Amino acid sequence: MSGSNKVFGPKGMRFGAVLALVLLTACGGGDTRAPLENQSAQQIFQLGERQLQDGRPDDAAFSFGEIERLYPYSDYAQRGLIMQAFSYHKDEDYPNSRASAQRYIDFYPTEDDAAYAAYLLALSYYDQIDEIGRDQGLTFQALQSLRNVIETYPDSEYAALSVQKFDLAFDHLAAKEMEIGRYYLKRGHFAAATNRFRTVVEDFQTTIHTAEALHRLVESYLALGLVDEAQSAGAILGYNYRSSEWYEASYALLTDRGLSMSAAGDNWLSSIYRQVIRGEWL
Repeated sequence: MSGSNKVFGPKGMRFGAVLALVLLTACGGGDTRAPLENQSAQQIFQLGERQLQDGRPDDAAFSFGEIERLYPYSDYAQRGLIMQAFSYHKDEDYPNSRASAQRYIDFYPTEDDAAYAAYLLALSYYDQIDEIGRDQGLTFQALQSLRNVIETYPDSEYAALSVQKFDLAFDHLAAKEMEIGRYYLKRGHFAAATNRFRTVVEDFQTTIHTAEALHRLVESYLALGLVDEAQSAGAILGYNYRSSEWYEASYALLTDRGLSMSAAGDNWLSSIYRQVIRGEWL
């Protein structure tokens, strides 16, 4: 999904900076020809770093994983695990990245890089959002995981990044509801369309899609002959989005039929309108 989608290295450093420091302080570490069993944990770690630099994140993930197998009690095993999660993510192997990140959180919950591991886990869902169709399961999982970073590690830099991505993912859900609602509307399935637009108004009112959702409700309810609901949707538009194109469009639709942009009847939209007047909504 687009929008400031940057992956940072452990402890808040960009991975390129981490790699540069390693190469400067340990030139030539890690032998690609020697069996890993014959190399130290440090050498294998440096090998993984070099493989990442060479654009081979799949090989790097394997090397970092071997540190834990060969030297399970070394400091490099802990560092290797978080770097394995990063390497898998770099290789777009999201399930394995998520598994490695979760293992890091389980094994080292109090370490500084636990926040980064939780952020990587959230990214393993978030970075797939654009690839899915109408199944929003991954988006919901991304939101849940991003919320976990925000609430569990509020003082980390990853909390701020997670807030940004949470807002984008939340907006994405609303956009998908709008897409489906428009699909139904164009095909004359007005009841199904109103259900989608109502979801946006009730559950995603902080997104940029609310004004259009209200206008589409005016369209749908007029098509269904539900005049009170259509006028109430128009009233909310007039109260909150008078300068928007959607207000102008709804105004034309209603006034052409001799109707007003005012709440009418006893329905869910007129109830929302009364809340708006009291300042309890939006």
